[in-house]
Amino acid sequence: MSKRVIIIGPAYPLRGGLATYNELLAKKLQEDGHQVKIITFSLQYPHFLFPGKTQYSDGLPPENTDIEISLNAINPINWILLGRKIKKEKPDVVIFRYWMPFMAPCLGTLGRIIRQNKHTKVVAITDNIIPHESHVGDRLLTSYFIQSCDAFVTMSKSVLDDFKLFNQTKPILFNPHPMYENYGDALTKKEAKQKLGLDENTSYVLFFGFIRKYKGLDTLLKVFADQRIKDRGIKLIIAGEYYENPSTYEKIICDLGIEDSIVRANHYIKDTSVSLYFNSVDIVAQTYKTATQSGVTQIAYYYHTPMLVSDVGGLAELVPHQKVGYVTSQEPRAIADCLIDFYENNREDTFVKNIKTERLQFTWDRMIKTIFSTID
Repeated sequence: MSKRVIIIGPAYPLRGGLATYNELLAKKLQEDGHQVKIITFSLQYPHFLFPGKTQYSDGLPPENTDIEISLNAINPINWILLGRKIKKEKPDVVIFRYWMPFMAPCLGTLGRIIRQNKHTKVVAITDNIIPHESHVGDRLLTSYFIQSCDAFVTMSKSVLDDFKLFNQTKPILFNPHPMYENYGDALTKKEAKQKLGLDENTSYVLFFGFIRKYKGLDTLLKVFADQRIKDRGIKLIIAGEYYENPSTYEKIICDLGIEDSIVRANHYIKDTSVSLYFNSVDIVAQTYKTATQSGVTQIAYYYHTPMLVSDVGGLAELVPHQKVGYVTSQEPRAIADCLIDFYENNREDTFVKNIKTERLQFTWDRMIKTIFSTID
């Protein structure tokens, strides 16, 4: 049965994985016959709290998507007025996107007001409820948010476990992060390398996404100092914008003498270029220090790119070891061992074949069914 759905979270003109996810979810819901609107932020973060260069996309808005830019994350009057407006509209479902405690006062207040109409069900897709980089008061804020919702969907079992810390009994279901399907068609490795100006005969490993401390780029750089990696001429592409001081990483590169092994693309990677990076490399490396789920993994699945992930959070759930890639410790030697195994034993073809089967579980249809099943 068709439902009226409002998604509340980042969307165009904001950029990034959260916005992309919400726009795709809206598209898939519309394809299923639901009436959908996204309410996104007129102000998401104060500028001084945002670590990147800009919060905004310079691309075109998604086609056939109703996006209302009206939520101010730091203005309580705005929350009250918007909450009353949505309460009066009486959508069947409101879907919150919750990824950090900073958003708890805003979204938690909205949820409380909206549910006063005794009709709308509020479901939260929770990327994290315990943040990667924690601060005093995080749990108190998250508890405030949790109390404002009817049900929850987590995209990793580690987040599902985190809910036990809050002693609440509302419905919580796990559904893995669906694949990103919006970055364009696949290319051959040769075509992708040519478009990026890469050497067609060189082997490349990809580190992709915003660069933050918890993502462990420092660990991955140490891997490229391993003599076995150097001897094989393997290079690392660092594709993404720094969300902290890049000098820390540049010093590691200099101290280790691995300048010739690094290819830098240290800027925000536009949607139109994402496929080039994933199709030009042999394997994607996520040597994270903490993690829940990852959108990077779901892009890799879409483009049939093998993965190496560290054994933290929910990453290991998504990457069956030695089937579609590797799950390893955070020790540089262990990571290097996996890469050497990958190249010396020609694992790529086998991993790609297995990815084509494994990826079938990461569908948007499955996610939508899970969302609605929490409130049926």
